[in-house]
Amino acid sequence: MQKDIYDRIISFLQGASWAIVLIGAFFTFKFSLLLGISFSIFSTIFYIIFSLFLVLLLDAFRVNKERLQEAKKQTKLLEELTQNS
Repeated sequence: MQKDIYDRIISFLQGASWAIVLIGAFFTFKFSLLLGISFSIFSTIFYIIFSLFLVLLLDAFRVNKERLQEAKKQTKLLEELTQNS
């Protein structure tokens, strides 16, 4: 099954987002460590939560796209059923 350009872009962005979450968490912790261990842990957790929210947002785009495609299929089937009756 071939993916359209929208699915490819969303897949790429999801992979890139996970990489940004992991690398960003490391650098956030490393650079904020100068301000104290408790602040660096807090800022890293805040960064991770915010980044994961953005990853979930990308996943919501994909789910809504799939829902729209399924609704189009169901509408087409219902139109065919009503025309045959």
